[in-house]
Amino acid sequence: MKDSDLLKELISIRREIHAHPELGNREFKTAKVIERVLKGLKIPHKRVTPTGIVATLKGGEGPCVALRADMDALPLTEVTGKPYASKNSGVMHACGHDAHVAMLLGAARLLKNRPPRGTVKFLFQPNEEGAGGARELIKKGAMKNPRVQATFGLHVNPRFPSGTVAIKAGPLMAAVDRFEIEIFGQGGHAAYPHEGKDALLMASELAVSLQTIVSRKVDPLEPAVLTVGTLNAGTRYNILAGSALLTGTVRTLSEKTRALIPKLIRRITEGITRAHGGKFRFEYESAGSVLSNDPAMAGLAYRIAVALLGKAKVLEPGLPSMGGEDFSEYLKHSPGCFIYVGTADPRMKTGIPWHHPRFDLDESALPVGARLLAAVAGEFTARA
Repeated sequence: MKDSDLLKELISIRREIHAHPELGNREFKTAKVIERVLKGLKIPHKRVTPTGIVATLKGGEGPCVALRADMDALPLTEVTGKPYASKNSGVMHACGHDAHVAMLLGAARLLKNRPPRGTVKFLFQPNEEGAGGARELIKKGAMKNPRVQATFGLHVNPRFPSGTVAIKAGPLMAAVDRFEIEIFGQGGHAAYPHEGKDALLMASELAVSLQTIVSRKVDPLEPAVLTVGTLNAGTRYNILAGSALLTGTVRTLSEKTRALIPKLIRRITEGITRAHGGKFRFEYESAGSVLSNDPAMAGLAYRIAVALLGKAKVLEPGLPSMGGEDFSEYLKHSPGCFIYVGTADPRMKTGIPWHHPRFDLDESALPVGARLLAAVAGEFTARA
């Protein structure tokens, strides 16, 4: 298939999805676009969750490989002014998942035209931003029947030039955890604070004290982030807050540090609330594991990328990101590799970071991702 024809098709798909973004587990129109394209390609597919789709292309008796794309958008108002900008108020594809779907559908077309020697599963995953979509697909059997032996995925990256990809073995993205702490004090008149137990004061002290975990309790050579994202308390200027609620996130790259931090959060919270005569409720949730690329699969992706693009356009991502990705869930069931696809072009101003209301990408990167996914799947399934 000519690059120009592939590019035209992928731009059309991407812009259709971009104009109609949907939040996690609500990607019904997006799913219909995917099903329409797969039906046209005559690739068998099935909805395994309300919006999640698994398509299967069987070419021969070789091994099975999975290729994954996420589908969901973000609760942002787009201000790009582009003709294909979001028509859904307050919802936007500001992380490139529209492009991921287009690239995976492009890979499906390429593999349909040149069938693999084994089986390729195409995983169209909802709710990556909510960190639950991968687990749901896996729970519904996406990695079984036949058993997936390797999994590959990609993500557009505005930090790398368009036309390039970035691949590395080992840790690429951090584990993502969420916490919620509710503090219970005793309300009262603000003029008589000694008669109450100020939950806002306890929460404020806690928000500051939690920052000592990374700075004083974790090995300084061990990457970790603890952020308190929200603190809500109080109802009126002259009333002591009877309760307060803090929420936040923790990011780590090692299981040892990941296990340590919630214990420290609890210990500090308990100490502060006890000192002020308050009580607390603490909830801690694992939203995603460390995304670590298998060395052999990263090596395979690197070799194929060099063959497709040339060595100068295959980059090293550098240090791991403290951002998270639930692609890591698939890597608990098979080795695999997650690849960055560069989308930055200064002339087009596509170097704006993810999750920004002006985020956009250089669409010439779409065939790069599609051809790389197809080539990796073809090469892997050709193995004896």
